[in-house]
Amino acid sequence: QLQLVESGGGLVQPGGSLRLSCAASGFTVEHYAIGWFRQAPGKEREGVSCISHSDGSTYYADSVKGRFTISRDNAKNTVYLQMNSLKPEDTAVYYCARTQIPTFSPYEYDYWGQGTQVTVSS
Repeated sequence: QLQLVESGGGLVQPGGSLRLSCAASGFTVEHYAIGWFRQAPGKEREGVSCISHSDGSTYYADSVKGRFTISRDNAKNTVYLQMNSLKPEDTAVYYCARTQIPTFSPYEYDYWGQGTQVTVSS
């Protein structure tokens, strides 16, 4: 059964760090591009980062560039999102999803995880 499961969310103070995990089953992550999205209450789903399957190229939204790092562990079939210097505006539910070609358009993704809550607050 094809599945994506996010974990690692939680409550963190501003300036803190979290590492999100996206564990895949039913397919191999190195054969697909995997993206991270987030959605805050009352806002549209926003693309945060994406990693290409072809050459491992990485892409970031301007709002997280320099603070977030996406990576992939093929042996564990898992994609990670390391989030540093977190800000209150990073608060959202974070989702990972699968696509064929790296993009920040959510419509190009065919499978999604259930999401993990990240709250940045003092």
